[in-house]
Amino acid sequence: MKPKIATIIVLIFFTFPVSLHAHGVRGKTGRGGIVVIAEYTTGEPMSYAKVVITAPDKKIPFQIGRTDRNGRFCFSPDVPGQWVVVVSDEMGHRLEVTVPVDKHMKLQSTPQQKEGFLEVCLCCIESLWGFLLFLGLQA
Repeated sequence: MKPKIATIIVLIFFTFPVSLHAHGVRGKTGRGGIVVIAEYTTGEPMSYAKVVITAPDKKIPFQIGRTDRNGRFCFSPDVPGQWVVVVSDEMGHRLEVTVPVDKHMKLQSTPQQKEGFLEVCLCCIESLWGFLLFLGLQA
C-alpha cells in the first residue's frame, strides 16, 4: 500500500510542477506620470538620448534610461519636491530641467530649464565671432 501512495505523490508532484513550484507574472497599464520632452533648438527631437532622473534631496539617481525616438521620457515620481531631469545626447548637448511635483505626485507648475554650460559657451563664442566679423566688415 505504501508504494502506491508514494507513486501517487510522485505523479502529482511531476504532473503539476508549475502550480507547486513556480510563480507567475502579470502586467497592466496605468495612468499618470510626468513626460519630459527633449528637443534641440531646431525642433528636432533628442532621439535616444541618455536620461538621468534624481529625486529631491538625493544623490543616487531615481531612474536612468533613454528617450524614445520622439525625444520623450516618462517617469512616475514617488515623493513631492524638486526633481532634476538631465538629458544628454553624449555629443555635447545637455538639457537640465527641474520638475516641481506636488503632494499628489502631479506637476506643480511649469518646469524650469537650465542652460547647459556648453550651450552657454557656444552662444558666447558665436556672439563674439559675429561681433568680430561685423567689426572686420566695417573697417
